[in-house]
Amino acid sequence: MIEKVNPSHSDKIADRIAGAIVDIAYQVQPDPKIAVEVLIGHGVCHVIVETTAPLLMPEAVRAIHNAIHRIAGLIQVDLTIVPQDAHLSNNQSKGFRCGDNGIFKGMPLTDEQKTLSAVAREIYEAHPFDGKYILDGNRIIICQSNAAKADIQRLYPTAEINPLGDWTGGTDVDTGATNRKLGSDMADSVTGGGLHGKDLSKADVSVNIYAFLKAQETGKPVELCCAIGDDEIDGKPYEEIVEVARQFIQSAGGFEAFAAWGLF
Repeated sequence: MIEKVNPSHSDKIADRIAGAIVDIAYQVQPDPKIAVEVLIGHGVCHVIVETTAPLLMPEAVRAIHNAIHRIAGLIQVDLTIVPQDAHLSNNQSKGFRCGDNGIFKGMPLTDEQKTLSAVAREIYEAHPFDGKYILDGNRIIICQSNAAKADIQRLYPTAEINPLGDWTGGTDVDTGATNRKLGSDMADSVTGGGLHGKDLSKADVSVNIYAFLKAQETGKPVELCCAIGDDEIDGKPYEEIVEVARQFIQSAGGFEAFAAWGLF
């Protein structure tokens, strides 16, 4: 059993905005430290940013506003940017070390999970609007806004489509918040910590990605834990874990692109 939501779901819009702001931080500072929280809905986007990057510069603020409007449309922006706590910054001053406590799990994807990811992407390509999808054995439930039921039925004749009828979707119908759809992003690998709105020093990003990739490579579950300040995880320097995650994010097209679908 698995649920997948598409990049126009309200929670994914929040994740994408958070990811876009992390991308901007990386453009203005090498390996910035940043944490972003987004709450969006009903005409307003609230954003809180804690960072070492100089995002209060006018051009950076403008870039953040432009990214929000590009992703969410014309919307009121409530933006707060504050410096990262000095103690947390010092933790990373002499190289990469684990940025938080955490437990992490990587699980091999099932055929069912891979299938639903392909279904969600196929539907979204034709109908780039808010949608969510469930696959449970032979039962597939498709909730797709702004699409004719007959169009979806032609692709998936046995699916349950929009059980409550047509719907509009988007942030004018439902609020979105960062890291609220981790099951959609991570499948069975969900443990603690969210993937989005954070830099690579954060274990929530790098160790989650590393554990997931190792599980796909080995075909076996992976369980890891770390404490803030650790410089080694799974017998590897933390810096090496970060580089694995960096390559994965780069291959996805950046933090915003990664946030669109998550790990699969």
